[in-house]
Amino acid sequence: MVLVDTSVWIDYFNGIASRQTDRLNALLGTGTVLVGDLILTELLQGFARDTQFRRARLLMDEFPCADLAGRVVALQAAENYRILRARGVTVRKTIDVIIATFCILNEHVLLHADKDFTPMRRHIGLQVLDE
Repeated sequence: MVLVDTSVWIDYFNGIASRQTDRLNALLGTGTVLVGDLILTELLQGFARDTQFRRARLLMDEFPCADLAGRVVALQAAENYRILRARGVTVRKTIDVIIATFCILNEHVLLHADKDFTPMRRHIGLQVLDE
């Protein structure tokens, strides 16, 4: 499965053409796209208009949605955060470490457009699509 990060969904809904949104377009309808609950929250809270919110929510309902955290992921994410910090990596958003850790533990690939995930690939083994 490919977990699609908020950064890609935002570009997709804003009509921004990029390598990542092209990849997402190619994945749509294949049954391999996975949405995370925290990603869903980040994405949907950004819609200012009710009509856009409802349209996006309907589209997102088409994909399986995974609970990203939980005790096991939370504990491992804390360890991963500490590993990154010890290697001089500044983690700006805890949610990104949770997303990466979820992917690692569940052997999912992440599709993202957020440079904060790059050191997670290098230092904790995050698998990413097209980086």
